[in-house]
Amino acid sequence: MRAAAGVLVLSCLALAGYVALSTPQPEAPTPAPVAEHSSGRLEKNGAVVELSVTHPVAPGEAPPPLMEGDTVQVRFRLSDATSHEPLRGLSPSAWMDLGQVLAGKPQEPQECRERVALYLKGLPGIRPLVDLNSYYLLVMNQDASISVIDPLVGMTGKTSLYATVLLDRPGADWVKSRDGRRLFVSMPRAGQVAVVDTESFRLVGRVEAGPEPTRVALQPDGRYLWVGDGPRAGARSGVTVIALESLKPVARIPTGRGHHELAFSSEDRFAFVSNRESGTVSVIDIAQLRTVKELRTGPLPISLAYSSLSQALYVADAKEGTVIAIDGTSLEERARLTVRPGLGPLRVSPDGRWALVLNPTERTVYVIDSASHRLVHTLSVDGQPYQLSFTRGFAYVRLLDSERVQMINLSTLGTESKPAVQSFAAGTVAPQLAGDLSLADSVTPASTEAAVFVTSPAENTSYFYMEGMNAPMGSFGNYGHAARAVTVVDRSLRELEPGLYATSLRLPAAGRYDVAFLLDSPRVLHCFSLEVKENPQMRQALGGLELVYRDLPTQLALGETPRLRFQVLEAATREPLAGLSDVKVLTYAAPGRLRTEVPAEEVEEGLYEASPSLPNPGAYYVYVSVPSRQVNYGGLPYRTLWVTDTKQRPSPQEEISHVSP
Repeated sequence: MRAAAGVLVLSCLALAGYVALSTPQPEAPTPAPVAEHSSGRLEKNGAVVELSVTHPVAPGEAPPPLMEGDTVQVRFRLSDATSHEPLRGLSPSAWMDLGQVLAGKPQEPQECRERVALYLKGLPGIRPLVDLNSYYLLVMNQDASISVIDPLVGMTGKTSLYATVLLDRPGADWVKSRDGRRLFVSMPRAGQVAVVDTESFRLVGRVEAGPEPTRVALQPDGRYLWVGDGPRAGARSGVTVIALESLKPVARIPTGRGHHELAFSSEDRFAFVSNRESGTVSVIDIAQLRTVKELRTGPLPISLAYSSLSQALYVADAKEGTVIAIDGTSLEERARLTVRPGLGPLRVSPDGRWALVLNPTERTVYVIDSASHRLVHTLSVDGQPYQLSFTRGFAYVRLLDSERVQMINLSTLGTESKPAVQSFAAGTVAPQLAGDLSLADSVTPASTEAAVFVTSPAENTSYFYMEGMNAPMGSFGNYGHAARAVTVVDRSLRELEPGLYATSLRLPAAGRYDVAFLLDSPRVLHCFSLEVKENPQMRQALGGLELVYRDLPTQLALGETPRLRFQVLEAATREPLAGLSDVKVLTYAAPGRLRTEVPAEEVEEGLYEASPSLPNPGAYYVYVSVPSRQVNYGGLPYRTLWVTDTKQRPSPQEEISHVSP
């Protein structure tokens, strides 16, 4: 009876998609030739700060100038002025913005300090063009959309919705590219994978991917995206292989039937595809893109994961209650562990040491030592576990019938004493009350170390939790959408090597940038200067038009009539484009309220002006369209501005004490 009940529960879990995917940590990419542009050096308070910008070049090619649209790495090298030793373990902040270049001016320290003070406020309408400290929380919704939330702004009490990505059909699963610049979202009802640019947060492509694309995974070297069909694919079931360089399918490989989970050997030799209804695991040679072996691991292979440490594949069978270890080279069985029927998600810890398997029927987590393939712990949890995620220090177990999230301390595994398990409440409602849940994770590591975001699908709220706390430290609503899964896009500075702090980005526009740099200890605040050239090809891609805002205010007092002025230019010649009669301006208050569209009038040759109504305090977005030139809203650069009561107008002086150089 217990075995039958276990199979019944797992059948329900399979239909709802309560399974998890484990992929090994990506290997370091082969370094490509880069051009380095030095942009300044500062020595202050015993510290040396050197700014440089690098971008890839073809072998033997002369270093080209920095151009708008280039993907670059911004680097700050910090060292001790006396010993020249690298300054390690610091947390610098930096911002890039166009406008009046401050570097080298007498008033630079004061103006730079005031500008940084405004950035630190986190006001939606007063943001730099590029924030090198930012990260974004992406929420997959039950409808065909993804909410993009700016947690740093949200912590200030202002609106946190940064953007909304509209999909053709609801998403089922997602995965980011290795560099984090693209997000791939499976859309089973569309038969496609959506490609989202995570710098502009726009849908930029769609790739045909089989009859019911569901699970998506990126192989360790980032060359291929693998897409597994869902159970309704029937006899046509298999996997689609997409080349990331071209974003085109390169293979369609038939496999067994049923839902497919995906895993890869760490050296990119094999792809492993579970076939839930056929009771097999297909082994695909990645170099040849063909099936080389069918492994019979049990009647219902529910999940699988690969350990790069032990070079072994682990397969959990729900019906038999077994976990099989397969050698990653010989493809022969190493070990078979028998626990209880009703197994669900299986994942491997980031270091490859521990394989954790959930059993929703038994309310249990099994811990397997990958070094010996032995079961070392059987842990009871206070509910039905259905999802599993990791940070460096903890395994997070999501419960189906409880709002609490269980945390297993990884450092306490493998000892004679009982592993440390604690929990916290992510909201007040159990996930199962949301109904249809997501295949993708509802818990994801945050950008900062030792923290996670957790979505409560029954409350449409995401919670920020720092390890060591008794409860979440903050929460973010989802603005009317039904939240199902979360992930993070990180753009913050990271220490890549001792004393070198860097992040990658795409240069959004041409011009002279102020690069503001702030370090708390030792205290350093300085604005460097960086020049970015125009890219004619990029400008022609913008519908043949260029938009230049003129004296656009960043702040307005409540009741003040805005005069929004901008030039419309031919991208190829940069000549003013006169006589346009259908230029329109759209404004709306974040997160999508008070939408107003007004016509713009030509006040000088190629110079247009609009005065929309901005009746309430808050952050407003400004978009321009020119229908006669096939340029819709979103096709040209937008701007933001902040409307505030004059009595509450933010002042830079309020923050100067916190950022004094």
